[in-house]
Amino acid sequence: MNVRAATRARIVASVVVLASLPALTGASAADRDSGVRLDFIGEQELPNAMAFQGTTVGGLSAISYDARTGSYYVISDDRSQTGPARFYTVRLDFADSRLSGVELTGTQPLLRPDGTTYPPTSTATGAVAPDPEGIAVDPRDGSLAWTSEGERIVPADGPAVLGDPWIRRATTTGEYTGQLPLPPQLHMNSQSTGPRRNQTLEGVTFTPDGRQIVTAMEDPLYQDGDDPTPAHGALTRLTVHDARTGLPTAQYAYPLEPLFATPPDGSTDTNGVSDLVALGHDRFLVLERASIFSANNWKARIFLVDLHGATDVLGRDSLADGPVQPVRKTLVTDLSDIAGLPRVDNIEGITLGPRLPDGRRTVVLVSDDNFASREVTQFIALAAHGI
Repeated sequence: MNVRAATRARIVASVVVLASLPALTGASAADRDSGVRLDFIGEQELPNAMAFQGTTVGGLSAISYDARTGSYYVISDDRSQTGPARFYTVRLDFADSRLSGVELTGTQPLLRPDGTTYPPTSTATGAVAPDPEGIAVDPRDGSLAWTSEGERIVPADGPAVLGDPWIRRATTTGEYTGQLPLPPQLHMNSQSTGPRRNQTLEGVTFTPDGRQIVTAMEDPLYQDGDDPTPAHGALTRLTVHDARTGLPTAQYAYPLEPLFATPPDGSTDTNGVSDLVALGHDRFLVLERASIFSANNWKARIFLVDLHGATDVLGRDSLADGPVQPVRKTLVTDLSDIAGLPRVDNIEGITLGPRLPDGRRTVVLVSDDNFASREVTQFIALAAHGI
């Protein structure tokens, strides 16, 4: 069987597996009582195309809280187009247990191993800029891990432009300090196997003890089946790495929700994981974000996820290659249902912040405005019971 035929066979088998899983069809893959409650405690927006320290603020795709300093790290998904690939530091004000202010305090470029900034993608030079999507603070020493979705441009004629996704380590001033190895299935390929463009390593988090780094693929690998549609969900992958060695140690199937509505223009919008944050004891809050882009219609949902009892699929080429028990997930909140929240935009980042005086743990979200005037950069604060 040739490569393309084999790939088609795997995809057909994946679709059969998805169709046989009731949790992936219909309205929701999640249980309804997580035991976690979130109270809305404020929203702040930054001006569109805000200038800050020689950069244009936008594309904020992930957020991570450093409990040692009280600062937040926020990464931009700018592919070195409006400025170098970079992250920002932010202070949030929780006066009277409400989010009352957002202050950008600094920005740093992410640097290549040779200490230079990343140039834009260029077919002339062969340069492939990163697509920064996830950032996480190491609770042990305050250093950073960040992810790039890589690049996959496969023209009908001419050479393909391929750049692997990655998980890199960096200092708080952006210097490169290492890269984690990926499972082989996550490398880019010009054939219809491996990750899809713009649907790879979207989220990253450290476990609270700092011993593990966990990443989330936004959507399925080609061989794992189709993207979510209004008719069905899909399976994507969460990968656990040893933070000391960097090696992947386990991987789990994550069941994505169906797309929440049918796009009016027939486009192929979808739903995917945009970020996650570890709670400890193999539990996470996972943020799923879906869009009907032509209508500027967004949906964001937060799920409580538990890895216990899930099948370890590390090394499995396709999730259709055998029985799979996905991770358990329970809906915590649909942001569309939160009273008082003025709008739900392209929410892409989630982190745990400090505890409020009454003991509730803050949960902070950030949106990616895609550097577009019709979208906004917003910080949303919630207060959690039960974590």
